[in-house]
Amino acid sequence: MDAERKKLKEQIKVQGDIVRQLKSEKADKDKIDEEVSKLLQLKAQITEYGTQTFVLKTPKGTRDFNPEQMAIREGVFNKIIQCFKRHGAETIDTPVFELKETLTGKYGEDSKLIYDLADQGGELLSLRYDLTVPFARYLAMNKISNIKRYHIAKVYRRDNPAMTKGRFREFYQCDFDIAGQFDVMLPDVECIKIVVEILDALKLGDFIIKVNHRQLLDGMFAACGVPDDKFRTVCSSVDKLDKTLWAEVKAEMVNEKGLDPAVADKIWEYVQHKGGIDLIDQLLKDEHLSKQKPAVKGLEELRILLEYCQIYNILDRVSFDLSLARGLDYYTGVIYEGILTGHTHKPGGGENGEEATGVGSVAGGGRYDGLVGMFDPKGKLVPCVGVSIGIERLFAIMEARAKAANEKPRTTETEVYVLSAQKDMVKERLRLCQELWDSDIKTEQSYKNNPKALDQFQYCETNCIPLAIVIGQSEIDKNVVKLRVIATRAEREVSRADMVAEIKKELAALS
Repeated sequence: MDAERKKLKEQIKVQGDIVRQLKSEKADKDKIDEEVSKLLQLKAQITEYGTQTFVLKTPKGTRDFNPEQMAIREGVFNKIIQCFKRHGAETIDTPVFELKETLTGKYGEDSKLIYDLADQGGELLSLRYDLTVPFARYLAMNKISNIKRYHIAKVYRRDNPAMTKGRFREFYQCDFDIAGQFDVMLPDVECIKIVVEILDALKLGDFIIKVNHRQLLDGMFAACGVPDDKFRTVCSSVDKLDKTLWAEVKAEMVNEKGLDPAVADKIWEYVQHKGGIDLIDQLLKDEHLSKQKPAVKGLEELRILLEYCQIYNILDRVSFDLSLARGLDYYTGVIYEGILTGHTHKPGGGENGEEATGVGSVAGGGRYDGLVGMFDPKGKLVPCVGVSIGIERLFAIMEARAKAANEKPRTTETEVYVLSAQKDMVKERLRLCQELWDSDIKTEQSYKNNPKALDQFQYCETNCIPLAIVIGQSEIDKNVVKLRVIATRAEREVSRADMVAEIKKELAALS
């Protein structure tokens, strides 16, 4: 046992030196995190007094959030929910895990990222990968054919995390979906409008919404000579073009997926195109695409979409981009992706396929008319279109911005602090708190019987509490309180009877 312990200590020393060396060289954070994880695993094997040392860490690809981070997150969630509700959505919730067969076969090559759970009760289960497939299952199970819903919840992916870029194994998704039989492109354009509204509200800089159409992609693949059985797998390769160089994407198509190099080159000629209605007109005249009915249908629907975007005054934020593919198998029509242009990827710039800068897309979605029918015993189709906001990537930007600006977000909503400068005032403070809480005023006080006045004022300033109510024996004798504005330190006496009204008046003025 002593020999093993000695060997472990030597390994810990060597691993510790590796970590220190990487930090001194300012190596990539993900590489440092990987070596730190190895160090912690070695330390976990050291035993003291017969018990194993417990390593306090979050699992790989997950994180804790402190109050400052949660304040930022709650602010973002509130703006997103306001937007969803403005467009008439109601909300639902579904279990964090599903039957494995519910998720199997819905995500194409990404299915390998699904977390499977150990069989604990006679059912094979998996953690949900997204909120779209559970939504489709919910519609089919409850025989719902018409709903506009939003859903904000955590999802799980057994991905290679990049924590600094907002890519985790456990993360929130914010989904908005419209299910029902409606006229062409009316629900679709509203989803794009919602993305624009949310990104505008969050003030994250310039952005663009890329749009394309799955049927146009299928027609393009057919025109290029891609075999029918390779459409989905080739689409998955094209989907990597936003963060991978064409040479690497072509190599994957040819070497891994068996595509003819000449066919791959034809695909490259098409996917370089981006533009607006003029590009649609150009492609409709293409001698190869014009012979493919799916491609023509996709182009005609995209024309309608862009015309509607113009009416909504968002056409300048939208770009028809033939390289946009979105790798998930369930898309059947229009697809779109929101990109922050000030935080974009540099394809091929990172090591091991990792993006060099930026956070990638911050919103994505599209039409998936066949997904609900996969769960319905009679194959009943419920047309659906939706969008998912990449909330963790937005948080990564906003947290970095707050840190760079040395901003300290307010972590509570306390409006009034009840304080006393004399001893034996705790019961009076309690009475005041009770009265203010009954009036729905967010109120705090010290949990000490006789706190120092300076400590109480300092607490108000540190926590950005706007108002304080000061109570002492003289105020009790006159049946008044002192109302103090913390920022200016201005004080005035108000009667106990008028206290609530005066506080609300002062809060309204400060806001």
